[in-house]
Amino acid sequence: MAYDFDLFVIGAGSGGVRAARFAAGFGAKVAVAESRYLGGTCVNVGCVPKKLLVYGAHVADELEQAAGFGWTLEEGHFDWGTLIANKNREIERLNGIYRNLLVNSGVTLLTGHARITAANEVEVEGQRYSAANILIATGGWPQVPDIPGKELAITSNEAFYLKDLPRRVLVVGGGYIAVEFAGIFQGLGADTTLLYRGDLFLRGFDGSVRTHLKEELEKRGMDLQFNADIQRIDKLDDGSLKATLKDGRELVADCVFYATGRRPMLDNLGLENTGVELDERGFIRVDEQYQTTAPSILAIGDVIGRVQLTPVALAEGMAVARRLFKPEQYRPVDYQNIPTAVFSQPPIGTVGLTEEQALQAGHKVQIFESRFRAMKLTLTDIQEKTLMKLVVDAETDKVLGCHMVGPDAGEIIQGLGIALKAGATKLQFDETIGVHPTAAEEFVTMRTVTR
Repeated sequence: MAYDFDLFVIGAGSGGVRAARFAAGFGAKVAVAESRYLGGTCVNVGCVPKKLLVYGAHVADELEQAAGFGWTLEEGHFDWGTLIANKNREIERLNGIYRNLLVNSGVTLLTGHARITAANEVEVEGQRYSAANILIATGGWPQVPDIPGKELAITSNEAFYLKDLPRRVLVVGGGYIAVEFAGIFQGLGADTTLLYRGDLFLRGFDGSVRTHLKEELEKRGMDLQFNADIQRIDKLDDGSLKATLKDGRELVADCVFYATGRRPMLDNLGLENTGVELDERGFIRVDEQYQTTAPSILAIGDVIGRVQLTPVALAEGMAVARRLFKPEQYRPVDYQNIPTAVFSQPPIGTVGLTEEQALQAGHKVQIFESRFRAMKLTLTDIQEKTLMKLVVDAETDKVLGCHMVGPDAGEIIQGLGIALKAGATKLQFDETIGVHPTAAEEFVTMRTVTR
């Protein structure tokens, strides 16, 4: 049977665009349908605008440190509207780049909501298209718990478009998005409280990292409230919001920001017309080659609920394109040793196993840990400490994990990700000459076992 397209991609986020571009480059006839915005969550309401806001929030630190280096500055004034307008302009530029990438690759770009009507058929704005393969790359969507007053809260989707910077912000959640936005709001001048229902935020990260970040955020004056959760939200007469906690306490803020998880974006996708199955968490079930339980339908990215990171979606998209249209170049995505950054303040960089994971996996480990005040801060009164940590297999000397909390952690951890991917040993770390004077050299000069 002749199809209109060899590959029909639903969703023009990072993974979908990568799959479409490479498939077209391999000679396939490809269409992409997008109903919202080109570039997906990352470009529009995720990684990119978030990092721009993090840069903005970090300026306050630079201004505070300037006096130690001889600079006398007039009292600064921050304007939220200017930052958001500049951010919007950059996102519009990136939207245009994504459009050009697709069109110049020979991809047919369709604007509108796509709905699967049969195993090899998709409908967009009343028009039906047939395809040999359909790729679902619709991503995720933030969700707010079903509590009274949930409509008064915002998520990351709305935070990037707030008209004004709230004076008092209550951030709810314990994942990296909650921690990052708490740092953004506080760094830009808002009175910020971070509320989490567990004992300590960033579950799944190394215990030393979690504890160290908690201590540093408290030094910065952030109000951290653990083992606490909201029962209801009410709007007061003056327009502010009252959050009633499950323990009976009441907190008043101008903004309640929820970062308590994301769900797969499957709304009106037409999966009931296919044999596609969901897993127990509600994500699309796929095999190791991203094939769903319907032979002609594949899925990648946040919608399959594996590792929900933009570079992972990019790798998955490329893997699908190669397997379908350039099989001699196909290689599976390696989910081991994926470097990760959390753009908190101070930021986190991590790759490999945590101490807890290494022990659980049965490794006998040696821990090398260092805490120090960064050189840049020695001319200031700021007492922030950087944490660096290596988790090493005591029997093989292989470095199992690298973890950092401190300035430029994300930049530093990228190179260490290559080392771990290559199977580097602690001896090879020790024999690597450090770049002096930098914080990064601490990773190759830690000689004493902490425990």
